[in-house]
Amino acid sequence: MTSEFSALLKRLRREANLTQEALAERAGVGVRTIRGLETGERADPRVTTVRLLADALGLRPEERERLLSTAVLRTPGGEVPDAESPAEPPVPPAAASAPEPTASGPTASGPTRSPLHEVLADVADQVAQTVAARWRREEEQRQVHDPYPLPVRWRPVAEELTDHWANIRRLPPGSAPAPLELGGQLDAIVNVYRRIPSGRLVVLGRSGSGKTILAVRFALDHLKARGHADAVPVIFSIGSWDPTAITLRDWLAAQLRRDHPGLAAPGPGGTNLAEGLVETGRILPVLDGFDEIADGLRRPALEALNATTLPLLLTSRPAEYAAAVAETDVLTSAAAVELTDLTLDDLAAYLPRTTRKARGRSATGWEPVLHALRERPRSQAGANLAAVLTTPLMVTLARAVHSDAPDGDPAALLDTRHFGTPEELEDHLLDNFVTTAYRPRPGSGPLRAWDPERARHWLGYLAQHLNRLDTPDLEWWRLGYGMRRTTRTLVTALVIGLTIALVDGVVGTLFDSVAYQLLDGLVAGLLTGLLFGIAYWFMVAAKDAAVEPSVVRMRIRGGERRTGRNPLRRLMIGALCGLVFGVGYGFVRGVLNGAIAHAPLPFVLAGSIGDGVLYGLMFALAAGPALGLLTLFETPLDIRSALNPISLLRTNGRTVATQLLVWSPVFGVLVGFGSLAVVYPAAAVLGPVAWNLTAALKLGLISGLGGALGYAFSLTSWGQWTVFSRIWLPLTGRLPWSVVAFLEDAYRRGVLRQAGAVYQFRHARLQHHLARGPRAPLRTSDPDGSPRGGPLK
Repeated sequence: MTSEFSALLKRLRREANLTQEALAERAGVGVRTIRGLETGERADPRVTTVRLLADALGLRPEERERLLSTAVLRTPGGEVPDAESPAEPPVPPAAASAPEPTASGPTASGPTRSPLHEVLADVADQVAQTVAARWRREEEQRQVHDPYPLPVRWRPVAEELTDHWANIRRLPPGSAPAPLELGGQLDAIVNVYRRIPSGRLVVLGRSGSGKTILAVRFALDHLKARGHADAVPVIFSIGSWDPTAITLRDWLAAQLRRDHPGLAAPGPGGTNLAEGLVETGRILPVLDGFDEIADGLRRPALEALNATTLPLLLTSRPAEYAAAVAETDVLTSAAAVELTDLTLDDLAAYLPRTTRKARGRSATGWEPVLHALRERPRSQAGANLAAVLTTPLMVTLARAVHSDAPDGDPAALLDTRHFGTPEELEDHLLDNFVTTAYRPRPGSGPLRAWDPERARHWLGYLAQHLNRLDTPDLEWWRLGYGMRRTTRTLVTALVIGLTIALVDGVVGTLFDSVAYQLLDGLVAGLLTGLLFGIAYWFMVAAKDAAVEPSVVRMRIRGGERRTGRNPLRRLMIGALCGLVFGVGYGFVRGVLNGAIAHAPLPFVLAGSIGDGVLYGLMFALAAGPALGLLTLFETPLDIRSALNPISLLRTNGRTVATQLLVWSPVFGVLVGFGSLAVVYPAAAVLGPVAWNLTAALKLGLISGLGGALGYAFSLTSWGQWTVFSRIWLPLTGRLPWSVVAFLEDAYRRGVLRQAGAVYQFRHARLQHHLARGPRAPLRTSDPDGSPRGGPLK
């Protein structure tokens, strides 16, 4: 029976003048799949298949949304499934009798609202509230409005960086449109964007020119005027996107799940909420930092952007964007503007208002600087300053170093003996920004006292770490991933081995002598560390992957909606891992016991194989049910959870702690009693086995504690954070012992900023500067002791 989706797909294919074979070839699916979808034989299409079809048909956003809606709203039985939002309290399920969209389009009373529309609209509203609160707080943290925002203006760019105006204005063939008027300034960015029918705008500007500030202001102003059905502007740091590894839409959905873990919850039609928001056009991507994409990836990135029709705002430095355009093409249907430099009038209006008044004087310390810029613009000092103080970044750094600091005399910027070139002047501002940010502040409230040099050393390591990973995103779960994979594996195995040795040695003394347990703990730690290290290598390090933060929480009580994960699949995975671990552990333990007893080699091998079989069965029968049981207590995170990096870390810490509280005793009990259930029947086949209730209790207790800790340290993001950020990196001097306090303090001082669930350096220029390492301090006096230009640091 032909469904609404079938009829719509057939109509859209015919409108695109494509045969079933041509559509199948474009979409990369089988012809039988197209035929089955159009006849209704395949009544439950996958969302990924519908995506491919929409891309191949080149659908407009509204057509794409309708095709997806009609696909996901029907189950094979023809019923409309209920859909809930994971927020608390949950959104009521959409009524089965709600009107569905039809191929004929809107009715006279307006567009038809489907259950999918309503669910995703409510989710989008919650995301909008979170995004607005996040970026308002970020503006306050960066003192954007203190005393007022620096002017950010723009002008149209060269024609070769802009698409045809007919494409931008979405006009039919044969039209000869005039260019749009796109000039403006910061408070008009949303109005300028709305003049562009295609909804695609490229903002170009050199380093520090205010692109990110403009992106933030665009998001906040757009959210102020946003209607219930409008898309939510979300800022994405596009520098971390690899277009050769993941499509744009999938990457956007993954970023949404990272910054809003609750969006990983299942949505209507079996997809997750993040994918639903992206696919139905409810997210307006603000892609910040195209120039930060790796050199060889900018051309494929621009090609991937051109393969979509998504409305978007893209920021980039001009040279990098122009180079990508030269290799392929401009961003399709996109207008483009370029940010202009600050003027002397802008500086004269802004800088004096950033410093305190001197008693009895109306002039400020900036007057000599402004006088030199006005009266001696061709002098070396005037020319250097004129070249540097043209971007909001450098002006705010100059303010931080010479206005906010009590001893930061602005006249020092005129010293050409220290600063003979604009580059040296910029290095001075970047060097001294960190020193100024970490200067002692009496009565500074929550700010902690850090030694400026040590703080700079730790920040330098973080900057080098980001450069090695080629990303602007400082993710707490990847802080150790700047090291080589073999080093990470060895460190993980070492920490797990020492932990298991300690647990085995301490707990085992309840059953055996201290001397025996010291040896047993060393053996158990060595073997467990080795086996978990091997597992970590094959599951994580060899793939060069990261252990991502969990997107679920544990709920022991209450009938909350579950995640949809299959307990049977988790049971089978757990049983297989337990079998492999048990066989390896039992075999190696048997070899060691045989070697200690000086037994003949055939006897050792036979005993080791027998031990491997027994331990494999014990751990398989315990790990499978224990892991499957965890699935029953998992529930999606709230959409409003994890609003910043630290809250995400704490949420994952609580999740891991609850998992261990459930998994450890269950696993221990199953190992202990399971060993009795395995050993006694096995004795009939293998002969007498030295085993009793005390041995079972000891194995269960140690296995429950040790296995849980080994799993947590190697295969959870919180455990990896603990291994590297709380143990290894502080132990080797690369980070402080209190990493959380240091990162939060750096954020409050304005050195770092928050971008969803990750930190970033305040500016990419600061990151690259700190990654170069410490520079020799400038002398502030001549060899004879006379001062040189002021109190420079």
